[in-house]
Amino acid sequence: MIKTSATPLLLAHNVVAGYSDADMILKGCSAELREGEIVAIIGPNGAGKSTLLKAIAGVVRVRTGTVSLSGETITHLAPRHITGKGVAFVPQEANVFPTMTVRENLEMGGYLEPKATGRRIDEVFSRFQILADKRAKQARTLSGGQRQILAMAMALMVAPRVLMLDEPSAGLSPVAAETLFETIAAIRRDGVSVLIVEQNALDALALADRAYVLVDGQAAREGVAADLARDPDVRRLFLGAETATAA
Repeated sequence: MIKTSATPLLLAHNVVAGYSDADMILKGCSAELREGEIVAIIGPNGAGKSTLLKAIAGVVRVRTGTVSLSGETITHLAPRHITGKGVAFVPQEANVFPTMTVRENLEMGGYLEPKATGRRIDEVFSRFQILADKRAKQARTLSGGQRQILAMAMALMVAPRVLMLDEPSAGLSPVAAETLFETIAAIRRDGVSVLIVEQNALDALALADRAYVLVDGQAAREGVAADLARDPDVRRLFLGAETATAA
């Protein structure tokens, strides 16, 4: 078992955020990620799971509340600066450049530190043999699972401390999803903490150390992932058909 820290690495505190003044999706949502953890965010459709990641990443404006990394407030920084602080975000869609090669995608991922790009690409190819084998292939030729691995590898090009994944297994076959989850676990073993929103809630809870259940823009439940997976109320309300699509 991976040893985790009791001190939050990433903390979202009472975050209110949304896409317009009349549409606040997050209504005082709080969650934390400790160093060395995988934390899953689950819940029914429309609960604000993806919005929480986007608010932390600076893609959606935080109206009130705070987001901090190792005690440093990053609430209103631009997405580029949040990435530069060590928080990498992989959205569910449009997360690779389909007409570029695998290597070119990785070069795009290393835009913040171009001098380190070559070395980090070599590290990525050492870690992900499938990407090394297809380095000259356009991203559009990859399978869905391979594209998701490429998207995560692009995020790793900035050497993040935190990797945030939004519905990474969406549309994947069970076999491809299993490979993806194994990849996420390996990334954590290499020292990257992971915050994941996932439609396959039971799989997410099996992967994670802790989890939050979001309901109506707030964290309604939180706890050890294995305990939540066994909780009959959580299983009945949030791990059935309601979680089949992304929020």
